[in-house]
Amino acid sequence: MGGELVLVDTGPLVALFDPSDADRPACRTCLDSLEGTGLVTTEAVVTEALYLLAFSTRAQVALLELLASGRPRVEPLGAGDRRLAARLMEKYADLPMDYADATLVLLADRLDTTRVFSLDRRDFGIYRTRRRRFIVIPRSA
Repeated sequence: MGGELVLVDTGPLVALFDPSDADRPACRTCLDSLEGTGLVTTEAVVTEALYLLAFSTRAQVALLELLASGRPRVEPLGAGDRRLAARLMEKYADLPMDYADATLVLLADRLDTTRVFSLDRRDFGIYRTRRRRFIVIPRSA
């Protein structure tokens, strides 16, 4: 599955480090299948994942160790990106879109990718980048 960059959402990051998460096996298999593929996320996604893993310092540390390896790479965002995120959150207010998702959608546009490693099939099925649909992986979790 090499080639195009893949954005990484909060759900898989939590599932990979929460032993009780039912999606953990599917996420591990998916991550293994993405070996050699560029993975990218945002600090907003990292913060959300760390918050959801707050039940276990060990899980939080393991996530931070993974991120320290550079895979996924954490893409920095600037002031202009925060404005774009705000616009996206307004656009998708009926869902509603959270900040972490907004940062991934704007990153998809910046990096010209439509692939996202996410468990949030509903919202990423609605979001668009450059009028294109997202390809959510794993296909079924």
